[in-house]
Amino acid sequence: MTASLSIRVASNGRMVLPKAIRTALGLKDAGVIVVSVVDNEIRLTSMAKNIAAAQAYYREHVVNDNSTDDFLAERRKEALAENIKDLAG
Repeated sequence: MTASLSIRVASNGRMVLPKAIRTALGLKDAGVIVVSVVDNEIRLTSMAKNIAAAQAYYREHVVNDNSTDDFLAERRKEALAENIKDLAG
């Protein structure tokens, strides 16, 4: 969505996001947005879209996609091998 809108900001800092903007951000009834200032401009992004982008970035760059259970199983296997080696030696 590329659009410019004029939005009033109340003296207490509150403002209302128009429905078109909420829809573009993927917000339904309520939600969380991330507000950042970039080059003297306010940027709004939905938390859900930020999480999805982070997950996509991770999937693109992951080298080892083992779960915590996989990691722990591997460590237990290594510890058992160490114990067997110590008992044998």
